[in-house]
Formats: sequence, structure tokens, C-alpha cells
Amino acid sequence: MQALCRLAGTFAPLVGRLLIAFIFLQSGWDKLFNFSKTAALMTSKGIPMAEVLLVPVLIILLGGGLMILLGWHAQWAALALIVFLVPATLYFHNYWSYPAAQQLNQFHHFVKNAAILGALLYIVGMGSGPLSLKPAEKT
Repeated sequence: MQALCRLAGTFAPLVGRLLIAFIFLQSGWDKLFNFSKTAALMTSKGIPMAEVLLVPVLIILLGGGLMILLGWHAQWAALALIVFLVPATLYFHNYWSYPAAQQLNQFHHFVKNAAILGALLYIVGMGSGPLSLKPAEKT
């Protein structure tokens, strides 16, 4: 059992980073290659200058996802993604304001994002772990 725990202690943070990074990299990639559609959706939600604001969103999603994946300044990347994800969740997945037919779907997105926030907070607190380009500083 101790060998399994040591193995998990070495590789689980890498797999966890891969999985959490995937959602941000996929989302950023989708927004990049559907730039006009994404900007139109943002505009339809009342966001001004959507095409301008979409550029930093792409940088945060793709850059932050890549930094977490590699474990390079992962704590800063996780913090940037938290700063993005909280308002995005409250603004785009505010299930309580959707029509009844859409509330359950939006609630699932809201809860999923809350779980992702938990993973990001874990990275902020614990760092990237072993097998990363820059593990957390020891305090």
C-alpha cells in the first residue's frame, strides 16, 4: 500500500494537472477557432467590446491551461483562471435567471465550475506537485 501511495504521490498531481488543464485548453481552443461566434454570444449577453475582451480571455484560458499542464508557475495560472472563472460562472451560468426548461442544464454547468474552482484553489494552495517545471516553493 505504501508503494501505491508513493506512486500516486508522484503521478497523481501530473494527471490532475492534465485533466484540469484540458478543460481550459479545450475551451480556449474552441473560442479561438469560433472567435466570431463566441464574440456574438458575449454581445448577446450584454458584454460590451466583446471582440476586444475575448483576446485576454483567450490568453488566460490557453496560457493558464498550458502553465498548469506544465506545472510552470501553476499557482499564478490557477489564480488567473479563478479570477476569470468566478465572474464567467456567475454571468453565463446564473441558472436562476434562465427559463425553467434550461435551469437544470445551467445548474449542472454552475456546479461543474464550482468543482473546477475547487481544483484551482487546491493548486493555488499546494502548488503543481512533482513532475512539473516549477514546483511550489517550500515555506
